[in-house]
Amino acid sequence: MRIGELSQRTGTPRRLLRYYEEQGLIAAERSPNGYRDYDERFVDRVLQIRGLLDAGLPTRIIRQILPCLDKPRVIHFRDATPEMLATLERELERMTARVECLTRNRDAIAAYLEEVRATRAPQPPEESGTEARGEPRAEAAEAERATDMVPSS
Repeated sequence: MRIGELSQRTGTPRRLLRYYEEQGLIAAERSPNGYRDYDERFVDRVLQIRGLLDAGLPTRIIRQILPCLDKPRVIHFRDATPEMLATLERELERMTARVECLTRNRDAIAAYLEEVRATRAPQPPEESGTEARGEPRAEAAEAERATDMVPSS
């Protein structure tokens, strides 16, 4: 697929895709006319890259761990510097804390919704007539009583 389609399918600007290519995160074949041609697997790869960037990892670390995300996994231990391992440990701790926070927030929202739904008074079914015309029930009842009091001729 060409860069425009990859951009559209991943929601990633073309300029950013070119940057990922410069950083060695993705690779494109070149057609005879020079257009980039990306393999289908790069849709998931770009989404993974974006997720890792959003998590705070720099592209140099992402480049080293991307092979771990592929199947079959290919891990290059010779590239694992003490600095990289320390960075990954910090990021793992940060991600774990974020997941725990998101889980607590999700659980709190779910409990709130469950409680509200359980204690909420059921809404009466809509009736035809005055309510359908947008008149509230109390006003409709009052208008009905007023017409009952008027003597008929």
